[in-house]
Amino acid sequence: HFLRIPDKGENNGKEFGFDCIFTLGGDGTQKSARDLSTKGENIIGVPKTIDNDLWGTDKTFGFQSAVDIATNVIDCIHTTATSHGRVFIVEVMGHKVGWLTLYAGIAGGADVILIPEIPYDINSVINTIKKRTESGKKFSILAVAEGAISKELAAMPKKKRKAAMAEIAYPSISYKIAKEIQDATGQETRVTVPGHFQRGGSPDAYDRVLSTRFGIAAAELIINGDYGKMVALVNNKVVAVPLEEIAGKLKAVPADHEIVAAARKMGIAFGDEK
Repeated sequence: HFLRIPDKGENNGKEFGFDCIFTLGGDGTQKSARDLSTKGENIIGVPKTIDNDLWGTDKTFGFQSAVDIATNVIDCIHTTATSHGRVFIVEVMGHKVGWLTLYAGIAGGADVILIPEIPYDINSVINTIKKRTESGKKFSILAVAEGAISKELAAMPKKKRKAAMAEIAYPSISYKIAKEIQDATGQETRVTVPGHFQRGGSPDAYDRVLSTRFGIAAAELIINGDYGKMVALVNNKVVAVPLEEIAGKLKAVPADHEIVAAARKMGIAFGDEK
């Protein structure tokens, strides 16, 4: 059944005989859940998205499985990159946030990670690759979020930026970056886009356990009649948070996050270095 968000407070979920509605999804799903809840529906939210961008929970299920897939792609690219001495860009899903690219880039041993939250300077990226080549490292691997953005675009007003991005004559930002790198360095640069492979396949063990914990907690909320909540993972404990507090808030990667800092200490570049 598909439910409309009621305008007059009628409980159309109950018209179908639903005692409670589970909403499994990310920010958009939980926003709709909040709207239904405020109109009188019995709602329990469960956080599921590969982007891990949902406010109020440390992890969403689906995220770790997608990280595993993206990491495997980067791992596999290492063989060809090493033997051919090329620059490889692996485009990882994530239009607005870079959690997936950040985790997969670190786990897969990427040399450069570009995420939406840290606008990049293409000259900085090129200098990183040149320095690697000069030090005897003949290949470089970049993990690039599909929503990665240059400092020039990031500085534009929203409407102007959107128009400028629409005029980019490349399938995605990764291809533009690849052309700029190849022109500046002379190194053959290739792009790999695993795309929707990251959204499918069997969930890994971590996600199976996490989703089970979420499911049990959600069932307990129903038993207790405690609606209008989303189950969440906070400090490795499953808790319930009000939908009103989390809906419509995007959990982006803080530029000063300790994981970003750790990656920098490992020598991974983020395209913003001087």
